[in-house]
Parts: sequence; C-alpha cells; structure tokens
Amino acid sequence: MKLRRTTYWVTTTLVACVMTISGTLALLHAPAMMKALAHLGYPVYFSNLLGAAKLAGVCVLLLPRWARLKEWAYVGFGITVLSACYSHLLSGDGAMALEPLITFAALAISYGTRPPNRRFFPTSNASLGRELGTQV
Repeated sequence: MKLRRTTYWVTTTLVACVMTISGTLALLHAPAMMKALAHLGYPVYFSNLLGAAKLAGVCVLLLPRWARLKEWAYVGFGITVLSACYSHLLSGDGAMALEPLITFAALAISYGTRPPNRRFFPTSNASLGRELGTQV
C-alpha cells in the first residue's frame, strides 16, 4: 500500500511539474515556447488556451476531492501530451517526438495508482456501499 501511494505521488508530482512549467511558459509567451509552438504550426493565441488549461488541470489534479474533474484533467492531459507527440512527429522532429511519451507514461501510472478518495468510480462494491452510506 505504501509503495502504491509513493508511486502515485511521485508520478503525479512529475506530471504536475511538467504541466506547470509548460503552462506557465505558454501563458508568459516565453520566447522558447513561442518558437516551439510556431515550429509546430500553432497560432500565437493557442498558447493562452494551452497554458490556462494546463494550470487549471494541475490545480484539479493536486487538490483533494473533485473526483469527476480529476477524470477530465487526466483525459485533457492525455490528449495534450499525445497531441504534442503527434505534432512533433509530423513536424519532422524525429526522436524528439517520443519525448512526450515519458510524461504520458507517468500520467498513466498516476491514473492507475490513484488512492480510492481520488477516484470517481469506486474500486469495489464495499467501497461503493460506504460512499452511498449503505451496506452492500
């Protein structure tokens, strides 16, 4: 149980750091981020949307409760990371296109090792009964 909790927090922290840094760089229109987005063919205004969504997702992921929103944060991060991989691949970046898959792996591990209080769907009938206040 302790290994599972540690794995969850290590991978979640890694994802949160990656998304916070890239989201902040996007919102601040950092030259390196803007150059990268231009190379991938995205318009300048896209960085505002991407940055705000990443930072909102990090908040939802790290704060307690909001299990349903956490599900959406995981989905949004997954789409973002896989889209980054695809964009780099189509832009001719070669092996660099595989780099976002490291974040995706951490995201998948984080999702799979979430504690029950951070899940939208309970893991067993017993936990479902506790959540509904009934005996199952």
